[in-house]
Amino acid sequence: MPPQLPGPGTRADFSAVKTAIHRRLIQKLNLDRLNEIKREEVRREVSQILEALVVGESTPMNLQERERLAQEVLDEVFGLGPLEPLLNDPTVSDILVNTYRRVYVERNGLLEMTSVQFRDDAHLMGIIDRIVSAIGRRVDESSPMVDARLADGSRVNAIIPPLSVDGPCLSIRRFGRDPLTADDLITNNTLTPSMLELLQGCVKARLNILISGGTGAGKTTFLNVLSSFISDRERIVTIEDAAELQLHQDHVVRLETRPPNIEGKGAVHQRQLLINSLRMRPDRIIVGEVRSDEALDMLQAMNTGHDGSLTTIHANAPRDALGRLETMVAMANLNIPDTVCRRQISSALDVVVQVSRLSDGTRKVTNVSEITGMEGDIVAMQDIFVFEKHGVRENGEVLGEFRATGIRPKFSDRLLVTGIQLPAAMFEFARRR
Repeated sequence: MPPQLPGPGTRADFSAVKTAIHRRLIQKLNLDRLNEIKREEVRREVSQILEALVVGESTPMNLQERERLAQEVLDEVFGLGPLEPLLNDPTVSDILVNTYRRVYVERNGLLEMTSVQFRDDAHLMGIIDRIVSAIGRRVDESSPMVDARLADGSRVNAIIPPLSVDGPCLSIRRFGRDPLTADDLITNNTLTPSMLELLQGCVKARLNILISGGTGAGKTTFLNVLSSFISDRERIVTIEDAAELQLHQDHVVRLETRPPNIEGKGAVHQRQLLINSLRMRPDRIIVGEVRSDEALDMLQAMNTGHDGSLTTIHANAPRDALGRLETMVAMANLNIPDTVCRRQISSALDVVVQVSRLSDGTRKVTNVSEITGMEGDIVAMQDIFVFEKHGVRENGEVLGEFRATGIRPKFSDRLLVTGIQLPAAMFEFARRR
């Protein structure tokens, strides 16, 4: 006779019941059949087995507790255990596991702690292994950091001891099932219709655009929106560390880097993919994010006929973004003089879009800036649209407004040649209210 299961009087008791039933469920299920029958049929079979196990042990549970237990065990079998409710919550944009005891989420740009917990480090490690093994990656003491992605495209980073001192840590950047559209950005007051109209014209006129912003500012989301303005007739090649762009055009080739194998060999970096993409007859090249020496090849591509390219960069301001590009070009170790590097940047890039996450959690396009050329040894820039912050309400809401600077961009003629005529009133200087 099997041992009596503990009662669910406390969190620890409930966890013990779940663990015991989960173990016996795995023993009883014919795991070889799971891949042969439909998921819903499996769920019905699992529910029946769970009910029989609970009743057979005479475990004191009410209906609500049994339903909760059944769902949590099913999440352990089919999903990511305690994280499943958070993954199914459309309001959650980030899931941050700071060891097995503390799980935070981001909602509407603000962090909050949840009541979700794992049993122990081993439980959390089991979930991490399930995530990374699904895409052929591994995480262990010899390779204690890993980037991966979930089936829905969400980006995952895991880091474990000895690098993570207090235990395994997991970070999940969610991407909604329905990606944000241009209309959503207007509704969310991320930018104005005039700013969107200008940027849409820039994409269609094949200007090279750099999207700059801090972590979690919404760079990838904004890149997705801008890429939606590319014609279906163009061949697009995307290059990413972890594939997360969600393009809907028909002619898209997606390239993704590869980490080294267990022997430390076989790694494929963004620079190699970028060089290879030039042999693939691309109409547009989209690099998810420039981080290192691939910046040089990106600028070279933009300067040699591959106009209309898009990429993102981590930086806090448009001018800082250009400085970071210089640093990345220097990583190529070609001893390119600073002035030559800056001329490459000024001739390659046309527009820098700065996106920011404000203190109240909202995301805004704070600058749309044009690169106008060189002034001596300095890359010349001018703001076309800006977001001016005025203050903060008592409830933490940021006060501010979008306004035009009164400058008509020099690239307006390029837009006009491609049949895009923007109203002059769009650029009229708006005085601060």
